[in-house]
Amino acid sequence: MDREIGAEEATGLRVKRRRVFYIPGYDPIHPRRYRELYRKEGRAQAALSGYAIDLKPKRVAGPYGWQVRGQIDGATTDADVEVLVWSDIVRGSMEQGIAATYLQLVRTAWAYIGSGALFRLMRLRKGPMIAALYPIVFLLAQLAVAAAAGWGLFRLIGFWHPWAGIGPGLVLGWLILRFFRRHDHKVFAYYLMHDYAYSAQSKGANPPELEARMTAFRQTIGEALRGPYDEVLVVGHSSGAHLAVSILADLIRQGLPEPEDRPRPVLSLLTLGQVVPMVSFLPEAKRLRGDLAFLSARDELTWVDVTAPGDGCAFALCDPVAVSGVAPQGKRWPLILSAAFTKTLSPERWKELRWRFFRLHFQYLCAFDRPGDYDYFRITAGPQTLGDRYAGRPASKSRIERAVSGYRTTA
Repeated sequence: MDREIGAEEATGLRVKRRRVFYIPGYDPIHPRRYRELYRKEGRAQAALSGYAIDLKPKRVAGPYGWQVRGQIDGATTDADVEVLVWSDIVRGSMEQGIAATYLQLVRTAWAYIGSGALFRLMRLRKGPMIAALYPIVFLLAQLAVAAAAGWGLFRLIGFWHPWAGIGPGLVLGWLILRFFRRHDHKVFAYYLMHDYAYSAQSKGANPPELEARMTAFRQTIGEALRGPYDEVLVVGHSSGAHLAVSILADLIRQGLPEPEDRPRPVLSLLTLGQVVPMVSFLPEAKRLRGDLAFLSARDELTWVDVTAPGDGCAFALCDPVAVSGVAPQGKRWPLILSAAFTKTLSPERWKELRWRFFRLHFQYLCAFDRPGDYDYFRITAGPQTLGDRYAGRPASKSRIERAVSGYRTTA
């Protein structure tokens, strides 16, 4: 059994100022959502855990963020939090008509099935594969309903006027598909289809517009490493995790900045609810596989990966480097930890959230009513660096490290 998440050790209390960069997953929503989530859930966690968190408007340059002051473990820590926004790219990729979305379905299914990636991914975790198949099944079911209704109207009119029902049947079927599309915010079939299609369109290679945005993110993080901070913490959530890996790999390759008048801030990477194998198992994900191998052996940073078996949308406890088949000699990272939802959430809270799959995928950013040593707010607003917090912490015994990917070439 994994070691149960316990209380934080009061060691290494040294962070007075921190810069936090949050990289969202494939999310078209305005980044203010993350500020309000932090405000609400931080207040709840502070009340449960006996510390204080206060949010204020941002005081540093950047498109969107906030300042947080944490009074935790008898220390005061100020953190400047910035959301690295790529939601405009996401929205642009989602501007697909109904017919184009069904074409995406065919291409995406072929990308995973034709490459063999689907069958290898199924050997890891069933949850994310069910999530991946969900939009395909749901969209095909919607198409079947629309086709059946259109065919029924065609046959009905055909009793009186043969072939006269073709037009009305097609119109009815199309209207039904438009109805489903308009109400997708309730079932997320189109949203998930666009998500998987975005990664699969280039067989795992990053589209040019995303590479350009990642370059801008790298420059922003590099500038922060010249600033008056004790720690620069990068948080990659969901598909934002693999973006964070590539961004920091590039940053370290180019050489971390060395401030002239102060020590360089500690560099930390926290990946949450990662879905790295959905990309790294594709044939052209050479850049990502190379970045995973490179970053896993570096001593310039601490990398902690937190997932939970209760999150059906993540590859829980799968070491993203090892399962991708690119673990090098001297591999150090990531430290694989479980947020253990069934232990860190009360039975009542777990029962409430258990079947809310999308909400559970965001639980890493939320309050736990039975908190352990994974606490998003202590990590982002507390006085310990990520490395100090988990120094000596053993990795989860339930982690999956076997190499499964069929594509292991790197760039």
